[in-house]
Amino acid sequence: MGILSNCSFVLGPPNGWKFREKYQNSSSKCFLCGELLSMRRPLISKEKLGKLNFVIRACYDGKKSNGNDDKGMHGERENKENSNLATMASSEKKSDDSSDSSPASISSGPPTMSPVGPAYSNFQVDSFKLMELLGPEKVDPADVKVIKEKLFGYSTFWVTREEPFGDLGEGILFLGNIRGKREDVFAKLQSQLSEIMGDKYNLFMVEEPNSEGEDPRGGPRVSFGLLRKEVSEPEQTTLWQYVIAFLLFLLTIGSSVELGIASQINRLPPEIVKYFTDPDAIEPPDMQLLFPFVDSALPLAYGVLGIQLFHEVGHFLAAFPRNVKLSIPYFIPNITLGSFGAITQFKSILPDRKAKVDISLAGPFAGAALSFSMFAVGLLLSSNPDVAGDFVQVPSTLFQGSLFLGLISRAVLGYKAMHAATVSIHPLVIAGWCGLTTSAFNLLPVGCLDGGRAMQGAFGKNTLIASGLATYTLLGLGVLGGPLSLPWGLYVLICQRDPEEPCLNDVTEVGTWRKAVVTVAIVLVVLTLLPVWDELAEELGIGLVTSF
Repeated sequence: MGILSNCSFVLGPPNGWKFREKYQNSSSKCFLCGELLSMRRPLISKEKLGKLNFVIRACYDGKKSNGNDDKGMHGERENKENSNLATMASSEKKSDDSSDSSPASISSGPPTMSPVGPAYSNFQVDSFKLMELLGPEKVDPADVKVIKEKLFGYSTFWVTREEPFGDLGEGILFLGNIRGKREDVFAKLQSQLSEIMGDKYNLFMVEEPNSEGEDPRGGPRVSFGLLRKEVSEPEQTTLWQYVIAFLLFLLTIGSSVELGIASQINRLPPEIVKYFTDPDAIEPPDMQLLFPFVDSALPLAYGVLGIQLFHEVGHFLAAFPRNVKLSIPYFIPNITLGSFGAITQFKSILPDRKAKVDISLAGPFAGAALSFSMFAVGLLLSSNPDVAGDFVQVPSTLFQGSLFLGLISRAVLGYKAMHAATVSIHPLVIAGWCGLTTSAFNLLPVGCLDGGRAMQGAFGKNTLIASGLATYTLLGLGVLGGPLSLPWGLYVLICQRDPEEPCLNDVTEVGTWRKAVVTVAIVLVVLTLLPVWDELAEELGIGLVTSF
């Protein structure tokens, strides 16, 4: 019998349960709605499969019993139920008679009370059971008993009680008292768990929820969570995800080339410039006029793409020695910066918070290092008249978009060059500027961005929530990022708002120097994304404020 999986009545929200889906394609008719469906069948245990088939048959029979098209079967089932009820009533009567003849000192059982509230039909009850069976695989109670007897004990962790663990309570959280150094105890428990249960479960060391105090040995009280591997480990990249990543990369190439063309605005035909700058322009010009400018736009496009690729290489180089798998990067195209960066997911559970901080910071630091090198070399070339033929004219307001980068540009180029409507610079300055801005955006301490992951690993989830609220507020007010604050905030809300999943060892601190590095990085991010206000720009000579 096929297992229902596409029926919306049974499944509910498409992302309602988090478990690894391994599907087999089949096609059959839904017993609940009678429609022909192309089904996805999860591979579950034989025991659960038998229960599921039984419930599906019950759903099927329940649906037919509620209808009027099969009265024969309905009547037969009704007679059986009446017979069962009569048997139960007879047995209850006998028990009552025996209780009456018993001594008065022996009290009879409590009377049966009828349920209060709306009663569910058999069809609804069976549907609820079916939804529960289709949910994530839970920890086997027999395994829990074995683990409590053979894994935990006086020398490691003394269990006092158990609670549900996981998003849907599919795991078990063991609470109690640890009997030794937490890192040594955790390593010992992980080793023993693999000997007892093989590769069936993942063990997490987390802070005890709702703890009334700290551990007597120092630090927070710890608990141990148990989840099945197929439930807790991330899903592997599918073929369609590779296709989507490739298409996004092609779009990013196009947006980077478009940025290179836009940087030559002083050379573009007037009708092209008018179409992109005049809000009243409706009729598009002949885009073939842009083809002669593509070749000169490629160096800038190469620089922007090189920075983004270097960013991703930094992530992979930091993840490889820790045996952490990463997904293929999903580049996000953007016309203003060439790219908003990329979404790179963890495809294996992180071992500890140190790995989370190091892998998260490695990408932005690598991209920022290459970007700053381009930016610095570009500024030096911009002050050399021998290469003036490669310069492009950009509005001086570009340098008012960042307090940190604007001050550096003012120090290198001087007051005379900066205090003008336009500034002649080398294309490397634009590539470095865009790369540094993108790196700064990705280091914001919010959600699942690189900065959010680093903040969560260094200071914990509660600090990430506080910093995330502050970041959303500053982006919403336009304090950080200028005109890009709104699109970036929407991007984070849609794609990157959820914090990263906990590590296997989510308790051990990362150390003072990692916290200091994260703090300095956040300060530099704020200085990079903070625009130069008009009074300071006029005083420093960064652009002509009065010209606007």
